[in-house]
Amino acid sequence: MTTNRTATRAPRPAGQWKVDGTAPLNANEAWKQADGGLSVRERIEQVYSRDGFDSITDDDLHGRFRWWGLYTQRKPGIDGGRTAQLEPHELEDRYFMLRVRIDGGALTTEQLRVVAEISTEFGRDTADITDRQNIQLHWVEVEDVPEIWRRLEAVGLQTTEACGDVPRVVLGSPVAGVAKDELIDPSPMIEEITRRYIGIPELANLPRKFKTALTGHPSQDVVHEINDVAFVALKHPELGIGFDLWVGGGLSANPRLGERLGAFVRPDQVPDVWHGVVQIFRDYGYRRLRNKARLKFLLADWGPARFREVLETEYLGHALADGPPAPRPVVPGDHVGVHEQADGRFYIGAAPYVGRVSGTILQGVADLAERHGSSRVRLTPHQKLLVLDIPADAVDDVVTGLRVLGLEADPSPWRRSTIACTGIEYCKLAIVETKETATRTVDELERRLGDLGRLRPITLHVNGCPNSCARVQTADIGLKGQLVTDEDGNQSPGFQVHLGGGLASTERGEAGMGRTVRGLKVTADGLSDYVERVVRRYEADAEADEPFAAWAQRADEEALR
Repeated sequence: MTTNRTATRAPRPAGQWKVDGTAPLNANEAWKQADGGLSVRERIEQVYSRDGFDSITDDDLHGRFRWWGLYTQRKPGIDGGRTAQLEPHELEDRYFMLRVRIDGGALTTEQLRVVAEISTEFGRDTADITDRQNIQLHWVEVEDVPEIWRRLEAVGLQTTEACGDVPRVVLGSPVAGVAKDELIDPSPMIEEITRRYIGIPELANLPRKFKTALTGHPSQDVVHEINDVAFVALKHPELGIGFDLWVGGGLSANPRLGERLGAFVRPDQVPDVWHGVVQIFRDYGYRRLRNKARLKFLLADWGPARFREVLETEYLGHALADGPPAPRPVVPGDHVGVHEQADGRFYIGAAPYVGRVSGTILQGVADLAERHGSSRVRLTPHQKLLVLDIPADAVDDVVTGLRVLGLEADPSPWRRSTIACTGIEYCKLAIVETKETATRTVDELERRLGDLGRLRPITLHVNGCPNSCARVQTADIGLKGQLVTDEDGNQSPGFQVHLGGGLASTERGEAGMGRTVRGLKVTADGLSDYVERVVRRYEADAEADEPFAAWAQRADEEALR
């Protein structure tokens, strides 16, 4: 008589340092342990800037350079159909994208002027405001990097850990310390986190990137639901002003919204709690597979209760108070337009086209602000720019001056609510062009839909690949770049469409992902036609005051095509 036995196979190690040990389980983990990303700065300064691009080793070029904000940019002329077919060295140019880290989006006009000068002198006058409050420059050569660092650091800026498997830039409220309705100024907490923890070896080898958001404004203006850790200000009924703690958000190809831990964090506790969450990611995050190496996967397995328990017992050494959720936002969080500050002066929020500016434009903003007594500028997670501290009698002049520079403080709903990632122009991962496509679409929609005078802003997010740097799953209309088949049967740049997503806002109490409709794809050339069609259908079918996202989630599929 034979007996069938099912062998119990031990689970493969996931690379959790506190569970499986620290032995590297893939090549990426091996080189990070052998020589950490921070170490490459000395080689850039002493060797690569002297001997040129061809002297750079592969591990440094495709790995450690990221720890200092450097990626090779895409070689011009390679179409999107070849993105997945070519190796990195075949896609890349001999020039770099350089990301300037701007924690909290806060810049002095002196700092802005230095960034502008670097752009015009070393980056062919390129500059993009990202949806992570950074500024990205392009066409940078390795020979110039040490001088660029010298100039940035002379005014208190850095590129340290702007990319890589590290704590990335800390998103902060763009109106921190100035807004009349602010609950608390988070700037001291952001400064303490960056001072204590950015650029230290202990946190310079995480499983993958780690994103942070921190706001003291009731508009919840830092897209907190899609960050690895976020602190959202609220007034506790017994404990006063503090923060609601969120963890485990992230988009990309496997999107997941963050979750509340139900914990109330006092302002003085924020840096230590942040440090605890990062250490959990470092020690328990999954390292074996890169596509599972984000904090959201650990939270999905553990759940909020266990995550909070580990945070309190293993990393903080004390319990956090329980707390309620922050109230729903009652004002928009993009800060576009003219707004009175707490001190009686004004801040002015202006929209470029999808974050695309230039060194020349940034220089002009610095000059304009200083002519009217301002020395402070802020960037937003919505690819917008704010000028602070403008006297009442100078507001009109600044609004006009910004418009001359191509920055609109009274934009159309489309210009206000459209963002786009870098796209195929510079990004090696991209499949389609984004910035010019989005700009052209904005102009077309302004012309075509100008008769819809009551149209509230509809967010339009344009992304060049599935990685969702432009947050396509959380837009009213999210567009994920891919090749699509046009009416003639030819492969053409286009987009998969996501509809009805969004983050917490004046129109929705909770974040939600957009829906996809089977087979719904649009070509880049047909994008304006599609958006006009679906928006006019919304205007015809929507119930009174029904937001686009709510309509798109309930509408029949035919109405969305």
